[in-house]
Amino acid sequence: MENRIYDESNGLWYAEQGDYYLPELALPPEEEKLIGIWGQRHLRYLKEHKQFVYLNLLTSGRLNEYLASVDEQAEDMFSRLVKEYADRQEVTEQLKTENQLLWVQKMNNIQACVRGVVEREMIYL
Repeated sequence: MENRIYDESNGLWYAEQGDYYLPELALPPEEEKLIGIWGQRHLRYLKEHKQFVYLNLLTSGRLNEYLASVDEQAEDMFSRLVKEYADRQEVTEQLKTENQLLWVQKMNNIQACVRGVVEREMIYL
């Protein structure tokens, strides 16, 4: 006896599992793209707080592409804002050569502030 059957009315294959035939479902193929820290944070947020959106993206085969896009946009925003904040606070290469400790303190502060902005505006929305 065959443990797989094909239903022409809906185009699905069914596999025998015990006393039942269950549909053999598979996710659509998706191009694998590297996802950085911002995309991973957004993925965690979707799984925990936006399950419906997560499942829609996953089952449609667009999750990886979406996360890669969010990651790229967030990284661009982070870089741009760090540069803008540093320019506004006059954190320059000259300061770096004259007082490295102060430069590191200011840059760490700027990056922490910008990280919060990016998370609030793009990651946890």
